[in-house]
Amino acid sequence: MEHDYQFDTMAVRAGQDRTCEREQAEPIFTTSSYVFRNAAEAAAIFSGQQPGNIYSRFTNPTVRTFEKRLAALEGGERCVATASGMAAILSCCMALLDAGEHIVSSRAIFGSITVLFNEHLKRFGIETSYVAPTELEAWEQAIRPDTRLLFVETPSNPTAEIADIQALSRLAQKHGCLLVVDNCFCTPALQRPLTMGADIVIHSATKYIDGQGRSIGGAVVGRGELLDKVFGFLRTAGPSMSPFNAWIFLKGLETLRLRMEAHSSNALMLAQWLERRPEVERVYYAGLPSHPQHELARRQQLAYGGVVAFELRGGQEAAWRLIDSTEMISITANLGDTKSTITHPATTTHGRLTPEARLDAGIGDGLVRIAVGLEDITDIKADIERGLIGWTLPREGADRERV
Repeated sequence: MEHDYQFDTMAVRAGQDRTCEREQAEPIFTTSSYVFRNAAEAAAIFSGQQPGNIYSRFTNPTVRTFEKRLAALEGGERCVATASGMAAILSCCMALLDAGEHIVSSRAIFGSITVLFNEHLKRFGIETSYVAPTELEAWEQAIRPDTRLLFVETPSNPTAEIADIQALSRLAQKHGCLLVVDNCFCTPALQRPLTMGADIVIHSATKYIDGQGRSIGGAVVGRGELLDKVFGFLRTAGPSMSPFNAWIFLKGLETLRLRMEAHSSNALMLAQWLERRPEVERVYYAGLPSHPQHELARRQQLAYGGVVAFELRGGQEAAWRLIDSTEMISITANLGDTKSTITHPATTTHGRLTPEARLDAGIGDGLVRIAVGLEDITDIKADIERGLIGWTLPREGADRERV
């Protein structure tokens, strides 16, 4: 867009190039390929001498509109859309890493990312070291001469640890590394890592960008020269976003800030309520003053997001009982939906990790994660309370009893 528009305007307008039909809403281009006027034009477009669409694996107008809009919202030069959030991470790694290079990653990341790093990238000679996301000294000590990427998810899934993006950016620059930030939990409506020095932002568009649990997709956003490499991998390997899903995500971006504000408001009220419950050992939500990185989160985020995790007294039995007692909240591992969802991370999202790795990430057997939706907060609390009532706190030295 020519003008320096505000976030909400770009969320509705950025990236759209109307066709000759002058449509108001963005069209869905459900075509696999495109027709050329003649052989010379085909040759020019294939060679890159002339812009144009070739094949929807890597050139599709609907996908391109989504990419332009998300890049504008994140403040990035370019975006490459992918088939899923994990495809975005894979594309980033395959495009920017060579065999024998090294990743330093936060240990507090989505379980499938750990599996990707430890099992699949390792087969290509790419090693990963893990550190606490909040311990800057540990990050620096883990960096080696062959370290290429620093990877962090902030806030982390599910315990909402907050990494200092600006400090990690300075560290990455000092050692000649790239800083990759997973911005899935905040989205650009609440946090813009590129403006704080990150090189690349990763998204699972499946979550809050869609916002209604309809489609799978991902995105990589950042500097042009880096994203050119990511695009080169996507063009060849094909982990591409479908035009229909891109259209869904465009509609999601239009309401992103409004939804994120509402999710954050509900989540803060829920976290405050849970912190007062005697059945709850600890609440993980950066919006609480009791959170160890509350002040950092307040500085680098506009709000605190929609995910609340809490540790129940009573371990897995108490956690499963609470989950099974809900009547309204959806029992599913997905998040970012208008509908509240609930899961037990130790046996779902992080179930493939070793017990030691889960412990290092702060994921106990009594931990429950709720992605707080847009239902009335009174109804959300009432649904959770069904699973809290009926447990007595243990006397010191005594077993817990159900009443």
